[in-house]
Amino acid sequence: MRSDEETLAALQRGEERVFVELVEQHQALMLRVASRYVRNRAVAEEVVQETWVGVLNGLRSFEGRASLKTWIFRILTNRAISRAEREGRAVPFSSLGDPGPDEPAVDPDRFRPEGDRWPGGWKCFPEPLPEERLLERETLALIDSAIAELPDRQHLVITMRDVDGWSPEEVCEALEISDGNQRILLHRARSKVRAALERHLEAEVPA
Repeated sequence: MRSDEETLAALQRGEERVFVELVEQHQALMLRVASRYVRNRAVAEEVVQETWVGVLNGLRSFEGRASLKTWIFRILTNRAISRAEREGRAVPFSSLGDPGPDEPAVDPDRFRPEGDRWPGGWKCFPEPLPEERLLERETLALIDSAIAELPDRQHLVITMRDVDGWSPEEVCEALEISDGNQRILLHRARSKVRAALERHLEAEVPA
């Protein structure tokens, strides 16, 4: 895999193949992010195209203070916010729909109630999910569906971290959120996806 420096040098030399690879690598996630700001997919696609034009125009001024991909996504979010503002739909990432801080990350029914000998403790610890089941096509489709149904911020953070392999620092920089917020959003998202998987597996067990 090329380093950022090698990729940047190739782009500045006008190597079209490297640019195409960069687009293929990031296009899907860019559409997901843009879609969280603007009104429909068609507009999101326009924002992504505008972003790539901005990337090409800004290559000479890129200073490398951030990774190349976080720089690209900062251009993307700025374009998406500007487009949303023109459409009267301005919502910064920090305001995108997400449950408040008191939302439990784990179903409260998993814990012992007040009045119990050990209130607040686990009734039973979560069982490890069977690895072979996690690789089945049906299970993977369920994971995709569960992620798609998450609130906007949770959806983006779990997609960037667990699907596309971004580091916590890269997610924080690209989305302009704190490390604490990133960790909370990721934990909530993973808990909801896990709960969906557990319900699916439990439903398959004969009564």
